[in-house]
Amino acid sequence: MKIAKNKVVGIHYTLTDGQGVTLDSSDGRDPLYYLHGNGHLIPGLERELENKQKDDDLKVTIQPEDAYGVRNDKMVYVIDRAKFPDPKSIEPGMTFTSHTEEGDINLTVVKIEGDDVTLDANHPLAGQELTFDVKVVEVRDASEEELDHGHVHGPGGHHH
Repeated sequence: MKIAKNKVVGIHYTLTDGQGVTLDSSDGRDPLYYLHGNGHLIPGLERELENKQKDDDLKVTIQPEDAYGVRNDKMVYVIDRAKFPDPKSIEPGMTFTSHTEEGDINLTVVKIEGDDVTLDANHPLAGQELTFDVKVVEVRDASEEELDHGHVHGPGGHHH
């Protein structure tokens, strides 16, 4: 069975950055299961997995445009420390979710200078070329319930 839209796919993977540093891996863990063609993976990786089947191995490099996007300097904000609920506890690396009219956005504190707190709404991997080393371990038809819910149930998925 080949990977196609609405198939449940299980993969083992290792993700590395442009310098070969491992950013994430399923090594030592259960495979990652997802519903193909439903936006659960970055677009470039989903496209590369299309038509693959169980036991296929692939190593692909995905450009930022097909991964987490290019960095957007307009998504970096400087906010007065006093605007935070607990201003004294703010530290670089902290993350927050901001509720906006366009939906929720995740923000990371990247720098603090005096009372100026610099927040970045770009995905932490935005602007990076990413390499995935992938082994397909399972491809199966999705159940009606999985299709209705838009995600995988059972092993590697959600339990209701």
